[in-house]
Amino acid sequence: MLQEFKEFAIRGNVVDMGVGIVIGAAFTTIVTSFVEDLINPIIGLFTGGIDFSNLFLNLSGQEFSSVAAAKAAGAATLNYGMFLNAVISFLIVAWVLFLIVKAVNNLKKAAVAEEEAAPPQAPAQEKLLGEIRDLLAARQA
Repeated sequence: MLQEFKEFAIRGNVVDMGVGIVIGAAFTTIVTSFVEDLINPIIGLFTGGIDFSNLFLNLSGQEFSSVAAAKAAGAATLNYGMFLNAVISFLIVAWVLFLIVKAVNNLKKAAVAEEEAAPPQAPAQEKLLGEIRDLLAARQA
């Protein structure tokens, strides 16, 4: 059983997946900053300065000036502004990943096209046998 686990853990796919998860987590930080620090202010400029992260529906019946104040008071709120931020973040991540996958696929297609365009090379054994044949033919002549 230990041997099977070693084989599973050492497979390239598991290692690749682990690297992908770590890079994805780091990429999430970049995207979050991109959305919060760049995209939301631009959207706020066009929407009259609305800050999505502070949009909420108060379910407690009390008055609160912000989501933070409502949370501090323990009030029930529907934080749809934060949800909108999450949707925007998701769309940006999905778009960037789409562009990355598209670029990688184009590189793979170019590499395959180069391989197909290159003349096929004879294996080393066939080349060596051809040279031996040519040497023997030259000696007999």
